[in-house]
Amino acid sequence: MTELIFTEKPAQAEKIAFALADDIPTKKELGRAPYYEITHNGKDIIVGCAVGHLFGLKEIKTEKKGWTYPVFDIEWVESHKIRKTQAHSRPYIEALKKLVKKADEFTVACDFDTEGSVIGFNCVKFIAKKDDAHRMKFSTLTKDELVESYKNRSKSLDFGVIEAGQTRHHLDYFWGISLSRALTLAVKATGSFKLMTSGRVQGPTLKIIVDKEKEIAKFIPVPYWELSLDGKIKTHVITARHKEGKIFDKERANEIFKNTQGQKAVIDKIKESERSSDAPHPFNLTNLQTEAYSLFGYSPKRTLSLAQDIYTAGYISYPRTSSQKLPASIDYTKILTKLSKQKDYKELCNRLLALDNLKPNEGKKSDTAHPAIYVTGEKGRISADQKKVYDLIVRRFLATFAEKAIRKTVTAEIKVNNEIFLAKGTTTVKKGWHEFYGPHVRLTETILPPLKVEDELTSPKIAKEDKETSPPKRYTPASILKEMDKLNIGTKATRASILDALYLRNYIVDNSITATKLGMETISALSQYCPEITDTDLTRHFEEEMEQIMEGKKKKERVLEEAKKQLSRTLNHFSKHEQAIGEILIKATRETEYKINTIADCPKCKKGVIQIRTGRFGKFVACDKYPDCENTYSLPANSLIRANGGICKECGFHSVLAIRGGKRPFNYCLSKECPPKVAWRKAREAKIKENATKKTTKKTTKKRTTKKTTKKRTTKKTTKKTKSQK
Repeated sequence: MTELIFTEKPAQAEKIAFALADDIPTKKELGRAPYYEITHNGKDIIVGCAVGHLFGLKEIKTEKKGWTYPVFDIEWVESHKIRKTQAHSRPYIEALKKLVKKADEFTVACDFDTEGSVIGFNCVKFIAKKDDAHRMKFSTLTKDELVESYKNRSKSLDFGVIEAGQTRHHLDYFWGISLSRALTLAVKATGSFKLMTSGRVQGPTLKIIVDKEKEIAKFIPVPYWELSLDGKIKTHVITARHKEGKIFDKERANEIFKNTQGQKAVIDKIKESERSSDAPHPFNLTNLQTEAYSLFGYSPKRTLSLAQDIYTAGYISYPRTSSQKLPASIDYTKILTKLSKQKDYKELCNRLLALDNLKPNEGKKSDTAHPAIYVTGEKGRISADQKKVYDLIVRRFLATFAEKAIRKTVTAEIKVNNEIFLAKGTTTVKKGWHEFYGPHVRLTETILPPLKVEDELTSPKIAKEDKETSPPKRYTPASILKEMDKLNIGTKATRASILDALYLRNYIVDNSITATKLGMETISALSQYCPEITDTDLTRHFEEEMEQIMEGKKKKERVLEEAKKQLSRTLNHFSKHEQAIGEILIKATRETEYKINTIADCPKCKKGVIQIRTGRFGKFVACDKYPDCENTYSLPANSLIRANGGICKECGFHSVLAIRGGKRPFNYCLSKECPPKVAWRKAREAKIKENATKKTTKKTTKKRTTKKTTKKRTTKKTTKKTKSQK
């Protein structure tokens, strides 16, 4: 009997192989795809791997020519047959096809969530040609948990989760392809072409952002006044605010200001109060992404990527979770004991281990598949960015077990001609969980000097400030994810990529998320002619339907039929207004592209503007007054370019923002004379010259050696002949 274990990624295959093997695993390759041969308790096992989704949905070809919508006739096919970008998946499919022939038993060990379950099921169905298999369930890639997971693997696949995942894929395809085609064809109806996109979650998310933009545009600032008092007690400066705070009555503000000028400022009352704050809840993915953005400026997508890498290394639990709960079954004591061996956390862990009862402060949210994110206690080499996220997760985990923190506020009431001003100082009197969360606690200590009732401030000055109410704040990449989570649209794993798609298609810009003209007009057109496309209630409805499928309360087929009917009605209405929608979209597209591609006034002709353009050989920057002005600048290859780079810190010239996959965005200076560019060119020229010199020297040496060798051989041959003649 030989068993084949399907894993989601090569790194997971390695972890599982080494965890289960009786001896050192034998690593082999088929094509470029690795796999492992092991024995576990004397049983022969092959551990193979996918690279994420090996299969995807594709429209079934019909006799109809050209694009039509809606699209419902779809099938699962190998991913590399759908997109060229998935070509790397082909060797893994071919390898698994060969490996299944060696096995007569199959186990799925992909991530235990909807996506992992779909990946595993597709491997079983389309590669192994089976209807069912065993299923391993785990939240960490530690040896102990993997061994236990294999031992307790279920005899059957998690079909509720699989069907929920399949339903999501179908719904996203129906909406994504159909809506994107509809929008693109609407633009085409105007005689232009622009690839447009939308989706089941993308549309409602964009509407949330656009609604915020409208709210900001409608905002009318309201004037108000604030009065402050500055004075001294001995050498200490005291700052206080009038107890009424924001004063919207100008006459009242003027009255206070007038009545307090040149008057004594005396401390009338001193009050003390304490406020405790509970330990934080454990991280789920959304909370982690929000915190990492706030602390480090990491985008939600980057945080997820870093967390996934740390999980794959075996140092944290599965990050794609919505849970805020840590069950006792994970063995807190064991984790803390392991973690205490790491220098940075030794003291904190030992203090927790000394407690009689370890109980985390859990949140309300739960996840049927995985607990909240926690550390395993194991640690190896990780990158600097991974270290930041790891430290954040460690400290959050520790903090959940700690005591409440207590802060004391001292409020001094200062009387100035019967007007009361308040001076406040807040300090921490019991660190509690703050000590465990360490550098990630963002609180200031404001200390008032020793004060007594009837103390008089010297040199008191009253100031009156004219202010206006501020408009609502725009969403950030972190806060929009929180809003999507609150509204239950999208999933914890896909929300970051949905946001990226909105950026990529120029519907939104900037970290303080601003809807572009294209984003605004797209939502305006869709809301006017087919509001269902942007309806958060409809999206949330289908999310709830998929949860019911997972629980076995609804069937996939019924939900898909409902979705088809809804989408057909919507797009039928859309098609009647194609031309009108297209005219709105193409006008907005041109305005948006002109704006976001414009960098600055042309420094050469002073008449045009330099813009990001697309030519035969890719992106470049040129003046829009071409051919009258032929000013151009090169751009880095294989990069997504944005015009919001600002000014180069090195030379003061204009720069653009360059974004490369898997790397941090960087500012690229357009000037050829920028000092770092000049230095790089000189270093490169010197290197080329050095290599050329080495090559020439090597060639000359080789020639001399060859000549010398030839001479020796000739001499030897001649000598030999002479001897024979003798």
